[in-house]
Amino acid sequence: MKPFAILSLIAAVLTLSACETVEGAGRDLQSAGQTVSQEARQTQAQL
Repeated sequence: MKPFAILSLIAAVLTLSACETVEGAGRDLQSAGQTVSQEARQTQAQL
């Protein structure tokens, strides 16, 4: 039973760290999307 508990703990830690990574990637993509939208608006205004 002890190895199962240790593996469960390791799996939980990896899952939580993956969530943090995915959340950070989501923020990066959102920021990139906002930058592209802003540049598109500026380009349209110049036309």
